Amino acid sequence: MSDLRIGVLGAGYFAQFHIEAWQRLDGCELVGVADSDPAKGADFETLDALITAETLDIIDIATPPPSHAGAIRRAIAAKPSAIICQKPFCTSLAEATQVVRDAEMAGIPLIIHENFRFQPWFRAMKAALEDGRIGEVHQISFRLRPGDGQGPRAYLDRQPYFQTMERLLIHETAVHFIDVFCFLLGKPQAAYADLRKLNPVIKGEDAGYFILDFADGKRALFDGNRHLDHVAENTRLTMGEAHIEGSGGTLTLYGDGGLYLRKFGDQSAETLLPAQDWPGFAGDCVANLCAHVRDHLTQDRALENTARDYLAILAIEEALYQSAKEGRKLDL
Repeated sequence: MSDLRIGVLGAGYFAQFHIEAWQRLDGCELVGVADSDPAKGADFETLDALITAETLDIIDIATPPPSHAGAIRRAIAAKPSAIICQKPFCTSLAEATQVVRDAEMAGIPLIIHENFRFQPWFRAMKAALEDGRIGEVHQISFRLRPGDGQGPRAYLDRQPYFQTMERLLIHETAVHFIDVFCFLLGKPQAAYADLRKLNPVIKGEDAGYFILDFADGKRALFDGNRHLDHVAENTRLTMGEAHIEGSGGTLTLYGDGGLYLRKFGDQSAETLLPAQDWPGFAGDCVANLCAHVRDHLTQDRALENTARDYLAILAIEEALYQSAKEGRKLDL
C-alpha cells in the first residue's frame, strides 16, 4: 500500500508538533502545509489552495477554534479518508454538533486531536487499572501546575490568543483531563466546578477545581492553577502530578513522566514507566494519536476520539461552566 498523503492546516506554535510527527511516521507522507501568515513559511496560504493542488488521504486541522467549523466543511468537500481537528473543538457545543452531523452525512471520519489520553503514562495507568493492580479504584486526582500564567506577558510567547479567550482553564486546558478521566474511569454522572481568574490581563479563568462523580462511587478531582509550577525540568511534559488510589494501592505520576505503583501498606514503589527523554510533545502523544488514525485507515483498527464521542466531553465542559456559575453540583 502506498503512503497516506497528509495535509496540515496551520503552522503555528502547536501545529509544529503535528507537522513534525507526520514527517517521521512510517506509512505517511506530509505533502503540504497551509497557513495564512507568509512569515510561517507554509506551502500554501489557504486550505482551498492545498486541497486544489494535492489529493489528500488525511486533512489535519491544527488551528484555533474559531476556524474549525469552516475548515472542516471545506475539508469535507475534498472527500479525504479522514479529517482530524485540534481541540478545543469549535467554539460551542451547538457548533460542534452541527459539524459532526455534516461529517457523518458525508461519511467521512472526523477525529478530535485530543492527545493527552495518548500520553504513555495515561496508557500505562489504563493498563494497570484493567489488570486490577490497585484493587477497587476509589479516586483519581490531577494537580495542573504549568507555571506559565503569571504577569502581563502570560502566554504571549507561545499561544497569545490564550489572553483573549473568554473561557481558558476548562475549555482550553482542563478539557484534556475531562477526557482522560473518562478514558480511565468511564462516564461520569455529576459535575461540580469552582473557577476563578487570578491574572487580570486575561479574559478567562486560570485557576479552579472540578469534581466528577461516577455511578460506582468513584470520584475524579482536577485542581488547576496556571500560575503555579511543580517539580519538573519541563513543567509542560506532564503539566502536573496525578494519583489514582484504590483499595490495593496507589498509582503516582510525577512531573518527569515517571509512573509508580505502591501497594497498600508498602513503603516502596514499583516503577511501571520510567522517566525518559521522549521525542515530540509530552510523551510523543501527538505522534501517537496520528499513528492511531493511520492504523485505523491501514489496519482497520477502531477509532478513539471520534468527534461524535467527543460531544459528550464538550457537554461535560458546558456543565462545569454552568456549575461554576450556579455554585452547585449538576447531574449530567
